[in-house]
Amino acid sequence: MTNSFTLVFIIALTLTVCLRVWLAWRQIRHVRQHRDHVPLQFADRITLPAHQKAADYCLARTRIGFIALTIEIALLLAWTLGGGLQYLYEFWSARLGDGLSGGLALIFSVTAISGLVDLPLSLYLQFVVEERFGFNRMTLKLFFADLAKQTVLGLVIGTPVLLAVLWLMARMGALWWLYVWLFWCAFNLLILFIYPTWIAPLFNKFSPLDDAPLRARIEALLARCGFAVSGLFVMDGSKRSSHGNAYFTGFGKTKRIVFFDTLLTRLQAEEIEAVLAHELGHFKHHHVIQRIVLMFGLSLGFLALLGQLIDADWFYRGLGVEAHSTALALILFFLITPVFTFLLTPLLNSLSRRHEFEADRYAARQSSADELVKALVKLYEDNAATLTPDPLHSLFYDSHPPAALRIAHLSPTSSAAS
Repeated sequence: MTNSFTLVFIIALTLTVCLRVWLAWRQIRHVRQHRDHVPLQFADRITLPAHQKAADYCLARTRIGFIALTIEIALLLAWTLGGGLQYLYEFWSARLGDGLSGGLALIFSVTAISGLVDLPLSLYLQFVVEERFGFNRMTLKLFFADLAKQTVLGLVIGTPVLLAVLWLMARMGALWWLYVWLFWCAFNLLILFIYPTWIAPLFNKFSPLDDAPLRARIEALLARCGFAVSGLFVMDGSKRSSHGNAYFTGFGKTKRIVFFDTLLTRLQAEEIEAVLAHELGHFKHHHVIQRIVLMFGLSLGFLALLGQLIDADWFYRGLGVEAHSTALALILFFLITPVFTFLLTPLLNSLSRRHEFEADRYAARQSSADELVKALVKLYEDNAATLTPDPLHSLFYDSHPPAALRIAHLSPTSSAAS
């Protein structure tokens, strides 16, 4: 059974890697083939240099993806069949035992080592790729300050959460996975409430929107849509990147609207209203609730599956681990889950793209389709989003519809639909 599961794992990993590499090569070939010609529906809106910049940016990030994939697979094999997890387990169990403290040390060690392995590529992406295309505004000091805050926050929040999960796994018997799921759901809902007020301000400054005409326009839109928020805020996103965005955050009475300062300097008031109407569409169609329910449903299914595997000797041995423990089971399961679930990616993204179309239609009714198109084109240009992604690559990876298709849906009678 051990060799059988090892073989199944190796076959699944090989197929997943081959599919990911093939999709990346398709993306590179397709974007390169269309690099020198702006699509007709954007010819009067996007210049050739801007289109070529977006193509080059996409190509650069896709090529870096090959390196990231190589590191990811090498690390996965090192942890599993290479014996890395077994070594760390023996190291910590000899010093802290096989209880909660040993399990916690094991999980944090794997997380820390994986983070350190990924660090050089993260630095390269931020300070070479993003810098080359004019997006980076972050300093090395700020990068490592963010990293330090994330580490401390991870320890402060992660320690009690992991201790609770490991305790439930050890003490709640055969149905431990149900208790862990209930705890996990409660924790995530708590984070939705406290994130805007307590966590986000640790990394960015949030100031009330002081543009009176824009505030009045937004408040009128909110009134038309019957939507209440706790505040309108501007975030200093420009200190890290020139990319622009706007989003809702929080849950219930803590909902707030946040605009990147880079977005406000680029879009006109009518365009900002249209972008916000799109975000309101997600709430009006209950997309946020649907995604939360889907996330909770998937987590229940995965935890139930882990409940069946946690005592199976072939599960551990097939992945290169001789010992059994709750912490090892958690790590192994979440390390290999992406290998076996990659084919679900296009299904989940298709749901997200359907939500985007629904939100666009809502925005067109509540605001202006033309203004939303103008805003989207500016955002595509400013963020160097390729207008010509490979269709199959987009089907697998993109949570938003391709630019041409999205704008054609918003303006079916205009030149954008041609």
